[in-house]
Amino acid sequence: MESKTELNPTRISTEAKRLQETREGRADWKQWGPYLSERAWGTVREDYSPGGDAWDYFPHDHARSRVYRWNEDGLAGISDAQQRLCFALALWNGQDPILKERLFGLSGTEGNHGEDGKEYYFYLDSTPTHSYMKMLYKYPQRAFPYAELVETNRQRGKDAPEYELFDTGIFRESRYFDVFVEYAKAEADDILIRITAFNRGPEPANLWILPTLWFRNTWSWGWEHDEIPRPTLKDVSSGESQRNRWMEANHATLGRYLLACEEPEALIFTENETNCERLYGSPSAAPFVKDAFHAFVTERREEAINPEQMGTKAAAIYERKVEAGGSVSLRLRLTKTDESPGIDPFESFDEIFSQRQAEADEFYADLQPASLSEDERNVQRQAFAGMLWSKQLYHYNLEEWLVGDPAQPPPPPERKKGRNHEWRHFNAADIISMPDKWEYPWFAAWDLAFHCIPLALLDPDFAKQQLLLLGREWYQHPNGQIPAYEWAFGDVNPPVLAWATWRIYKIGEKEQGQGDRNFLERMFHKLMLNFTWWVNRKDAEGLNVFQGGFLGLDNIGVFDRSKPLPTGGRIEQSDGTSWMGMFCLNMLTISLELALSNNAYEDIALKFFEHFLFIAEAMNNIAGEGISLWNEEDEFFYDVLHFEHGETIPLKLRSMVGLIPLFAVTTIEPALLERVPTFKQHLEWFLEHRPDLARLVSRWSEPKMGDRRLLAILRGHRMKRVLYRMLDENEFLSSFGVRSLSRIYDEHPYKLQMDGSTYAVAYLPAESDSGMFGGNSNWRGPIWFPVNYLIVESLQQFHHYYSDDFLVECPTHSGNKITLNQIADEISHRM
Repeated sequence: MESKTELNPTRISTEAKRLQETREGRADWKQWGPYLSERAWGTVREDYSPGGDAWDYFPHDHARSRVYRWNEDGLAGISDAQQRLCFALALWNGQDPILKERLFGLSGTEGNHGEDGKEYYFYLDSTPTHSYMKMLYKYPQRAFPYAELVETNRQRGKDAPEYELFDTGIFRESRYFDVFVEYAKAEADDILIRITAFNRGPEPANLWILPTLWFRNTWSWGWEHDEIPRPTLKDVSSGESQRNRWMEANHATLGRYLLACEEPEALIFTENETNCERLYGSPSAAPFVKDAFHAFVTERREEAINPEQMGTKAAAIYERKVEAGGSVSLRLRLTKTDESPGIDPFESFDEIFSQRQAEADEFYADLQPASLSEDERNVQRQAFAGMLWSKQLYHYNLEEWLVGDPAQPPPPPERKKGRNHEWRHFNAADIISMPDKWEYPWFAAWDLAFHCIPLALLDPDFAKQQLLLLGREWYQHPNGQIPAYEWAFGDVNPPVLAWATWRIYKIGEKEQGQGDRNFLERMFHKLMLNFTWWVNRKDAEGLNVFQGGFLGLDNIGVFDRSKPLPTGGRIEQSDGTSWMGMFCLNMLTISLELALSNNAYEDIALKFFEHFLFIAEAMNNIAGEGISLWNEEDEFFYDVLHFEHGETIPLKLRSMVGLIPLFAVTTIEPALLERVPTFKQHLEWFLEHRPDLARLVSRWSEPKMGDRRLLAILRGHRMKRVLYRMLDENEFLSSFGVRSLSRIYDEHPYKLQMDGSTYAVAYLPAESDSGMFGGNSNWRGPIWFPVNYLIVESLQQFHHYYSDDFLVECPTHSGNKITLNQIADEISHRM
């Protein structure tokens, strides 16, 4: 990212000071944040079914009435970092059958293209410490069409588009509320809350707003380690005529908080306990249950709430009539304190909000490049907000989940040999960056690696902590595997953590003048374990040709590569082998950096140098033996179907799989070699005594610098031939970046005939017609930013070696020849 050249290096923003205070332990500005998911129903953690059908076991219809075991959810919500106390918004328009407490969407079996959120919400702003946050939710004024969305999508086939909330006509005449939720911290544990609702419609409309405070249920499960006094919420307002009302929240480990509510109609209380009568027709554990506010507001059932004004879940009620084009604004304040309600909590409220907004502006003014236009600044800042709002407490203890809770009915025995049963060591209760808090409210290892690059610009400590987390003993398997994602920890994501580690190290070095070597070394040792796992588990015959499974590419290929093939045999993967080549080079780069201060790393650097050459040799099939992933006829890399009797068939489908070999590239600078003499000596010996492999190392001699060496799976002629395909606008190159599947399959789908069956793959730039991975994954044409980012970065690496003398036609057939750096810029501009 471009730096601001005019930035005063002696100045540090107020938000940067908060990050420093948190890093040094002088304050914990990250104690509170947007750590609630937008959805906890339908997740693996909450699934105690025999067959692992998470969507059906805990559907949206149960969410308002049933207590969550592992995580809470809420609309525009926040919680403390251990999610003991939660705050979120509930809304009612007078028409809906239920309160709007959380986001709604379709399960994998309901949507004609798999799971799909059916709401409109926008994360607008946030600082890294969440000292200021802003979110927008668009709430219809007509009855929310839950049943219509489900039924219409069920009736549609995969050849039809999804039926969206907008398609129902519910927003006609702009009959909706724009509900803005903002947070500003006066101190680390003193949080100001402002809720502003605008009526965008042509007529006055009623809106009930219920800011809700509750404790996560940690008392119903029967484990000794959870045995603390039951927390309590109660009304501590001094009188009915008082302008402001107060809730007191007491928790044995979190402490005492007060929530001040400005002029509500009422405070209401219940328990965060399951409504067993509604769900199961059996008595509930408590007379007041989780969905009491639904009954009280939508059904006017006063007996549903606790008349003693106490419980473990509470809300303030605001019933407002909002004029057409008008707005209403509410103010609340959540503060940790031992004092009794007294002074006006809203005396300096607006000033603090203005100050925090100004400090957020200051932070981003320092961060963003001077070259950006105002519109580009807004786009980037909102993108950063999306990253920061998508943090979530991820709580999942596999051992307890498998065996069941002492105070609950035992789970079915099938679970002990079902999903994730080989990961009994896994025990997470951490704040993690999520791909999305609705569709994917769980981490995915390779998504997380990519997230950490922009996060390193915002909050380097958090980015490093995220990568270190995946290597901790309660995440990484004892055999070295990194958990892929909640749905199946044992699936395999591409090994990009080493790449992310090096990128974050270099970002820190650029921004702070030196890299964090302690972080680099800690990661290196965990990555070594993971590399060994790959070599031992995913190279079936020890030939340096790797499998790996679907590798995050879901339905890109002919088959579901994470399952047994219908044809038998296995797939030797061009992408799996290329990712391992890239992994080797990343580890080589890291070990050489560490060797500059500890020569013990020179030996391991040589190991990765040699291993890369073996992979590159296998990938290119130089010896003419084994399996050829390079197809001479098409001059492209393909996966190869390998049968047990030895026969191999190339799967000649031109996809991102054949472009990933570009990612395995690095250069070794002459100046670096001089600083690692042992490595240099052994490298030269190896190249001299293994001339067959020495051909894989290109040298570029500079009279004053010595030999710069290029290590890459693709070089020279073959690289140009792959780029010939990639830069062809009839194949991969689009107006918006590089497609994941060649466009030639739009009119001529790829077909594989085997054993009387036909397997076809067509170019599908939007909705997938495949049922693989729940039916909503689609790599058959769309553009994915992260792999495009790696393409751009790889081209820049190649240009560093080949310089401006190496020209390639771009676009293909245009006659316009430009440098590799210019091609990287062209792809960036298109994106």
